[in-house]
Amino acid sequence: MSADAFQLYGTDEREPESWSLAVGALGVVLQDGNLRTLRFRGHEVLRAIAFLVRDKDWGTCSASIADLAIEETERGFSVSYRARFTAPSGAHLDCNIGISGTAEGVSFSADCVSDADFETARAGFVVLHPVVGLAGQPVQVRHGDGSLELARWPDEIEPWQPFKDIAAIMHSVAPGIEATTEFGGDIFEMEDQRNWTDGSYKTYVRPLALPWPYLVPANQPFSQRISVAIQAEEVAATAAGTDEVISVELKSTSLRFPELGIGLRPECFAEEVAALDLLGMIGARHLIAHFDPGAGHGEAALKGYAEIAARSGLKVTLELAVPSLRPLDEEMAEFAALVGHCKLTLDTLFVCPSVDRQSTPPGSAWPDCPPLEDLYAAARAAFPGIRLGGGMMSYFTELNRKRVPGDPIDYISHCTNPVVHAADDLSVMQTFDALRYVVSSTRALYGDKPYRIGPSTIAMRQNPYGSATKENPAGARIAMATVDPRHNGQFGAAWTLAYAATVASAGLEVLTLSTLAGPFGLVAGEGEPTTKDAPRPLAHVLARLGTLAGEELVAVETSRPDAVLGLASKNRLLLANITPETQVIELAAKPRKVLEIGADGTELPAEAQIMLPPYGCVEIVLRLTVEP
Repeated sequence: MSADAFQLYGTDEREPESWSLAVGALGVVLQDGNLRTLRFRGHEVLRAIAFLVRDKDWGTCSASIADLAIEETERGFSVSYRARFTAPSGAHLDCNIGISGTAEGVSFSADCVSDADFETARAGFVVLHPVVGLAGQPVQVRHGDGSLELARWPDEIEPWQPFKDIAAIMHSVAPGIEATTEFGGDIFEMEDQRNWTDGSYKTYVRPLALPWPYLVPANQPFSQRISVAIQAEEVAATAAGTDEVISVELKSTSLRFPELGIGLRPECFAEEVAALDLLGMIGARHLIAHFDPGAGHGEAALKGYAEIAARSGLKVTLELAVPSLRPLDEEMAEFAALVGHCKLTLDTLFVCPSVDRQSTPPGSAWPDCPPLEDLYAAARAAFPGIRLGGGMMSYFTELNRKRVPGDPIDYISHCTNPVVHAADDLSVMQTFDALRYVVSSTRALYGDKPYRIGPSTIAMRQNPYGSATKENPAGARIAMATVDPRHNGQFGAAWTLAYAATVASAGLEVLTLSTLAGPFGLVAGEGEPTTKDAPRPLAHVLARLGTLAGEELVAVETSRPDAVLGLASKNRLLLANITPETQVIELAAKPRKVLEIGADGTELPAEAQIMLPPYGCVEIVLRLTVEP
């Protein structure tokens, strides 16, 4: 596998330049004007401190940075620059930014003013605390009135804000190391970003109970400030390094690998028919057919699905966005008649009120929607004998906030998306920190109810938080994008395998991580790393997963889950490198065979120590003994 950027990411665009700043035992990265990965003695203190501006649909307004100055001395560092954020209306928000750091902490300030009324959903600081090492642990929160709350970081994912009116947060970074983060200039509150598979707890400016979008008035200055102070005992240990060899441990489970689903979309029918052979290649068992009457889907879409089902022989799940505009028994009876007319045989029916695909944030009024029990009863009556699924057609966030009744349905389902808030490479791969909590939280809510996930892809198929997804004609890394070039490269293959590895512990019934064709699909288009009409790299990962469907799952634990993730059967181990650096893997014994997962399936030396290239994926034929 080549480390060429285009092959890895599907684009030649580079991420913004970054600078590593360090003083004493404190280190932080400056990128795109913001701070990320604040560490002390190697321990992660904060995942990020960022001054962000969102448009009315929660898309990110990029900053134009001028007069960047970075100074470093033995005693500390300082950064200053001017940032200009531009709203879709053309209004500008101009900010003077100042950052300073010493061996004991950092501060980050912003002094801003707009040249016209600036419409925004949020303008100000966000601070991200990591989930790993903090979930379920004690935390102290000082509120605006000076009162102190002794609490714990949420363990299961909290649907609403765990803390409000935050002036400071005090937490333990590691034994003997404490951090205090102070917030000034506005009212801050926290949300559990694991809802969206962000690997963090986010403290942000302006309560969501206030109206949004809102206007920053012209010529009215405002200022905000974040400061972090760290106290450490002399004996506090330094974290283990990241250049060590990664070990792998295998443990038997009572679980089995899920069957694979593949999404279908009406607008891709011609390409889907041309790509039918790929369904056999990857071992798909289910077609997840999207049907949205509100988007104009009708008889043609169902007849297309019927043709693909007949030619492939796969089971069909109709993913139905129910308009809920007329009596439910009438609507569902009409859908059943239309499905029958189009000769589409269903294995299962997944129903979700169309209105529930849009998020209802804290403090907002819930839209009109019939009781879900009534919807499920109408679906049962119209489609007798068909397994019925419920949940959310959008993301876990919406399911967590509107918990559907489990008793009337046969299985629960939802999707996830990794680019809701941030789209840089590191943030996308850090979503696996949160994804494991998504599936454990779902299991906590619904017990052993059959459970499905997907279609889940890097690009966003629908935006629950605004009027539309973001167009991405330049193939950039942008949040909420309807197209993401990394889906087309080796990055997408690693993300797909790591996703399957992370949710393996949930005992899923069906997992869907791609559509058949189109920007979310398996088939390469023009100008991609893979030849047009050939399978994209993630198709080869799915092909390996497809062959494992129904086999006994062996759990895989690596010593660096932030770098390498995997899953296994009794005789095969699949590993994905989720970093841009080569990782060295040490197996307990020499394997029988090691193969790159890709079009060529190149055989690598079968040694106990394996070099896993950037975003590389390998299949290892085992000699290892699996621990009971």
